Amino acid sequence: MKKVLTYGTFDLLHWGHINLLKRAKALGDYLVVAISTDEFNKLKNKKSYHSYENRKMILEAIRYVDEVIPENTWEQKIQDVQEHEIDIFVMGDDWEGKFDFLEDYCEVVYLPRTVGISTTKIKKELLVAK
Repeated sequence: MKKVLTYGTFDLLHWGHINLLKRAKALGDYLVVAISTDEFNKLKNKKSYHSYENRKMILEAIRYVDEVIPENTWEQKIQDVQEHEIDIFVMGDDWEGKFDFLEDYCEVVYLPRTVGISTTKIKKELLVAK
């Protein structure tokens, strides 16, 4: 079985997220998604609309996702790859090169982002729509 891992906040879920999850799952047989905890988001100066538990529940309902784990720190990726016996690490190409250090442990794939959508774009447009 080929296992794939990706990371994200996955706050305001949109078709760009679904495209990433679908393409990540297509690379293997089992998709693990690590999502940033509320505490980790605070360290990154990010605020999610949905709580970690709600984001986890939403992701677990998506057919491409087999397992959801918490992302608590930037440094946990090697440990996650080893503990979950990951074959392929996947991230959006806006992170290109940032995770090449994982190539010692698994294949690293950067997928193109979905054009025209992002959580940041949604949040900005909601502020204007008041």
